[in-house]
Amino acid sequence: MHNSWNEVFKNYQKIDELNNMIKKINEQRLTTTIYPPKEQVFRVFDLALEDIKVVILGQDPYHNPDQACGLSFSVNDGVPLPKSLINIYKELYNDLGIKPANTGNLEPWFKQGVFLLNAVLTVEKNSPASHSKMGWEDFTDYIIETISEKNENVVFVLWGNYARGKKKLIDPSKHKIIESAHPSPLSAYRGFFGSKIFSQINDYLELHNRKTINFELKMKTHEKISLF
Repeated sequence: MHNSWNEVFKNYQKIDELNNMIKKINEQRLTTTIYPPKEQVFRVFDLALEDIKVVILGQDPYHNPDQACGLSFSVNDGVPLPKSLINIYKELYNDLGIKPANTGNLEPWFKQGVFLLNAVLTVEKNSPASHSKMGWEDFTDYIIETISEKNENVVFVLWGNYARGKKKLIDPSKHKIIESAHPSPLSAYRGFFGSKIFSQINDYLELHNRKTINFELKMKTHEKISLF
C-alpha cells in the first residue's frame, strides 16, 4: 500500500470494525475459497492518492477461479476475458479505434492513474455478492468521499445503477461524473455501447492540463486478437 493512504486508513472512524471483518474473512479462508488472494485485497491502494486521475467503480470481485486480482474489471495475463471486459474493449475500439488486446490485465491503466475500485473487496468462490453488507461498502464509500475531497479534477466512472448510487459521495463542482449502463451483456446495449467513455475521460483530463490515459493494452508478444 502506498504511504499516502496511511492517514486515510488511520482516520477511518470504523477502522476497528474493518480490522475485525478482515480477521473474520481470513479465518473463513481456512475452510472457504475467497477471492482475491489475501495479498491482493488492498492492491488498488498501491496507487498514490494524489496520482488518481480516474475512478472506475465496480461492485464486487469476479467470483470464478483465477479471475479476481484486486483491481475492478481486471484479470491477470492468460486468464480468459470476462464478458463485461470484452464489452469494455468493444466500446474502446468503437470510441478510440484501439483494437482489443489479448489480455484482460488492466494494470497499465492503473499505473497511469486509473483507480480500479470495487465497492466490496472480497467474495466467496462462485457466490456473487456473498461479502456485501459485511462492512466493505462503508469503507469504500469513505474512500470515494476522500478522493473527492482531497483531489481535484478526477473523472468518476459510474457504470450501472449500483455505481450510480455512489454519485452522492462525489463533489460535481470539482470533478467529472460519467454515468452509463453497465458493460455486462445484460445491459451494455442500454447505453454503455456508444457512451464514448474513454474519449470523455481524456477530453476532461486534457481540458484540465492533466496527462491523458493511453488505453492501449499489449502483452509481451504485442499480438492482438479480434473479439468481433
